Amino acid sequence: MDEQTRTELEAAAFRRLRRHLMEDRPDVQNIDLMNLAGFCRNCLSRWYQEAAADRGIEMGKEEAREIFYGMPYDQWKAGHQTEASAAQQQAFEKSFAENVGREDG
Repeated sequence: MDEQTRTELEAAAFRRLRRHLMEDRPDVQNIDLMNLAGFCRNCLSRWYQEAAADRGIEMGKEEAREIFYGMPYDQWKAGHQTEASAAQQQAFEKSFAENVGREDG
């Protein structure tokens, strides 16, 4: 497989993952994604921002989130996110430290 085709397939898979998380399963909470998988929608938007920076494109955190969420993040939170329980918060702190706190996270 040539590099261009590989890149196009990876981009298509990313778009499908985004659609799954945003349209098919907006009920899945970011905190649960983070606690179970070590990443969430915010991580994906951060990776998008980092990819832009790698290409010399300046993009802030909120801009990257709005691109990923298709709306301002606060609007998404208000419509889709629920208050986290104490147990979820505790698990999140551990997962965040293990996954996002790492250099390659």
